[in-house]
Amino acid sequence: MLDRTQSDTAAPPEERRGCLFALSQPPLMIFLAVIGCLLLMASLHDLLML
Repeated sequence: MLDRTQSDTAAPPEERRGCLFALSQPPLMIFLAVIGCLLLMASLHDLLML
């Protein structure tokens, strides 16, 4: 028999963070905003200038 008293039952609180914690980080949001602005500028250029 395997002894699983505290090996699998309790995970550290650092591993329970999900996607919302990742999206709350400022560098990721800045990166996503820059990519979004570039896509918006490219789509507006295609719609209005070409």
